[in-house]
Amino acid sequence: MLATRTAPMRYLLLLTSLWLITFLLTRGVLYFTHLSEAGEHFFSIFFTGLIYDLSFLLYAALPLGLYLLICPARLWRLRLHRGLLRFVLFASLFIMLFVAVAEWLFWDEFGVRFNFIAVDYLVYSDEVLNNILESYPIGLILSVIALAALVLTLALSKPLRQALDAPLPSARQRLGSLGALALLAVGSVLVINQDMPRGEGGNAYARELASNGPYQFFAAFRNNELDYPQFYGSLDENDSTRLIRAELQEPNARFTGEEPMNIRRTITNPGTPRTPNIVLVTIESFSAKYMGSNGDTRNLTPNLDVLRKQSLYFNNFYATGTRTDRGLEAITLSMPPTPGRSIVKRIGRESGFASLGQQLSDVGYDSVYVYGGRGYFDNMNAFFSGNGYRIVDQSSVAEADISFKNAWGMSDEDLYKQAIKLADADHANQVPFFLQLMTTSNHRPYTYPDGRIDIPSGNGRDGAVKYTDHAIGQFLDQARSKPWFDNTLFIFVADHTAGSAGKEDLPVSNYQIPLFIYAPKLIEAREESKLASQIDLAPTLLGLLNMSYTSTFFGRDLMQQDNLPPRVLIGNYQHLGLFDGQDLAILSPQNGLRRHDQALGESRERTVDRRDPLIQRAIAYYQVASYGFTHHLLDWQPEPAAQTALKN
Repeated sequence: MLATRTAPMRYLLLLTSLWLITFLLTRGVLYFTHLSEAGEHFFSIFFTGLIYDLSFLLYAALPLGLYLLICPARLWRLRLHRGLLRFVLFASLFIMLFVAVAEWLFWDEFGVRFNFIAVDYLVYSDEVLNNILESYPIGLILSVIALAALVLTLALSKPLRQALDAPLPSARQRLGSLGALALLAVGSVLVINQDMPRGEGGNAYARELASNGPYQFFAAFRNNELDYPQFYGSLDENDSTRLIRAELQEPNARFTGEEPMNIRRTITNPGTPRTPNIVLVTIESFSAKYMGSNGDTRNLTPNLDVLRKQSLYFNNFYATGTRTDRGLEAITLSMPPTPGRSIVKRIGRESGFASLGQQLSDVGYDSVYVYGGRGYFDNMNAFFSGNGYRIVDQSSVAEADISFKNAWGMSDEDLYKQAIKLADADHANQVPFFLQLMTTSNHRPYTYPDGRIDIPSGNGRDGAVKYTDHAIGQFLDQARSKPWFDNTLFIFVADHTAGSAGKEDLPVSNYQIPLFIYAPKLIEAREESKLASQIDLAPTLLGLLNMSYTSTFFGRDLMQQDNLPPRVLIGNYQHLGLFDGQDLAILSPQNGLRRHDQALGESRERTVDRRDPLIQRAIAYYQVASYGFTHHLLDWQPEPAAQTALKN
């Protein structure tokens, strides 16, 4: 008699079959709602998806299978035990339907199956749970799911009864079934992984559809950091050193590090050093495409459209990543997006760098990170406090000073009020201030104070963008009345765009963000079209101060880089890119090397090798950045002479 005809195996097969059907339906719904993006890859999507589905089910079914196969016959026949197994069926149906709905909502927000982001959302459950409760009718959704699970449980009464009434296995059958399950699970671990070869080419939509959400979720726990030498293409150390130094060889730079792959150098800026105040605002999820001056007709950004004409504005500027922590890493450390988690969230290794705040603190600035939410989110407090900043976040602000807040924190208006207070206090003490702000309002659930704009709160991204613009305009109006305004640089930049999903792994156009540098008494208003990156912001800012310093930045002063080859670095958790204004080089795990020619147009993908010049440039950046991080070549090394240079 076959072991699969025994009661435990029939029950287990019933549950896993239902999960398999749910996975198939979830993939089908996502596929047929994205036919134009992934339609030609039907077979590979569903075949590969089946492999991932079965692999996950082997992991998930192993504990239950172990219990069922060792369950004594006397316990199996008890009415209470049979009732427990019926409840397990109901709970399993509820969970699988809940996962399907969660996958749909996650895809709608991020354009991918569960990944690092979902893991982070679990870690920071308080903010995320409140955000979900404010964004969706959770009570109704859970009630509908529970009702559907109950109806399905009743509909499956007959096959469930047949499974429970089937013969119980002999000791030999139990042992054989346990061995088979264990062998299959071990084989799945050895053969199946996140980077299993797939037949979807460079189509990122198809590759995501071929994945399994729960599998990807648990794999993200295991692979939250990727060792660069192990997974990515490398060059000889001397070649990487030569290439990266050529990328960073500005006229005023002199390399001082003797060991290979060390980019430490002295930057000697001409002119008289100056200490204007600095307000650097990082705007949550703000794409350049929202601006009316870029062709949007919804009048969402009237204040920023005016500010553009009054600022040093960079219209060809790119974020390095797709999450807030990546934007903060790039702006603060001037670092490419190394694979895996951002440095901001690498707990225990997130501090001690020669950051922008540390450089400014060393010459007398009061460097303050001002966040609208609670700074433990994304490990921000540990990162900034360990890199030269003091922290002011929502927990530092009295409730009486917060007029509106949602799951992510206080409104942008309240954030800017705190910035004004901090600026007033430092000005009164005759201390130059560097306030690095991080906003929260342009984020789901898209809620903000009533009566500010003509779009009601909570009605989607458009309203949040317009409120963000309104708060910036109000902040600048208030700042103009202050005695410190004329001697202050105001910088507005996004952390990332509102959406980065696309057919390709790294859709370049979805990384474009605006950069404003506004100081009517200090900076000439003009528009710059040179290719620029978030990692270029810190050295450009220090250049505007005529500040001489020791740099470990991978960015370049945008006012000094005319003779250097153009580039921006973009990435996600696995794929690392270098875009030169025309073509895109992509480094992927398992030494994958590709390029997209005409990346903003036809974007023709082809596989290349290490001899490709664009690939070599990309490798140099990411190999040296990863090496510098792991070997502490980017650490802060204070030099007393630097402080006296600026003060004199």
